[in-house]
Amino acid sequence: MQRDIEKILIGRDEIATRVREIAERLAADLRRELEAEGDPEAEHRIMLIPIMTGSIVFVADLIRCMPMKLSLELIAVSSYPGQTMESKGAHLKSELPEGMAGKHIVLVDDILDSGRTLQLVRSMVLERAPASVRTVVLLNKRARRAVPIEPDFAGFDIPDEFVVGYGLDFDGYYRNLPDIAVLTPEAAAGDPPEGDG
Repeated sequence: MQRDIEKILIGRDEIATRVREIAERLAADLRRELEAEGDPEAEHRIMLIPIMTGSIVFVADLIRCMPMKLSLELIAVSSYPGQTMESKGAHLKSELPEGMAGKHIVLVDDILDSGRTLQLVRSMVLERAPASVRTVVLLNKRARRAVPIEPDFAGFDIPDEFVVGYGLDFDGYYRNLPDIAVLTPEAAAGDPPEGDG
């Protein structure tokens, strides 16, 4: 797997530090809102909704840095079908969770690229009458934005490169890399390295 990697864009230690920072800022922001509502003990109204499958590693690390009472619900959205680097448009693959009315919803995604996935999910969540909706992404790729949406919390701004690792995949592989990496042109093209044929 390592021979498929052209370069490490963001290392694991840098990721860990930034995830802790995001968790602290997010938790403080949620507590302020609960206090402003006059109900600082209502942490049970916080619901994190990771967008699967890319955000699975990110959200696992994020919630372990948030010492709060919160619930976790999952949704699945497809936007990169098969062996491709071009989004074919977002569509929901699972039902939205129940019980979002009056809750403080935190949508968690691995990467904000075109913005279509986050825009779709956010608009559908808003129809369920939540108390608030926040968006958290690990990676923000502004150069690819196709719709006017920005995250409330973002880990890293990255250039217009296709990245894998830390939950992000190419054709279902590389999610288990601990760093954010760029594939070699051969790996990105789906060509096996010499000697593997």
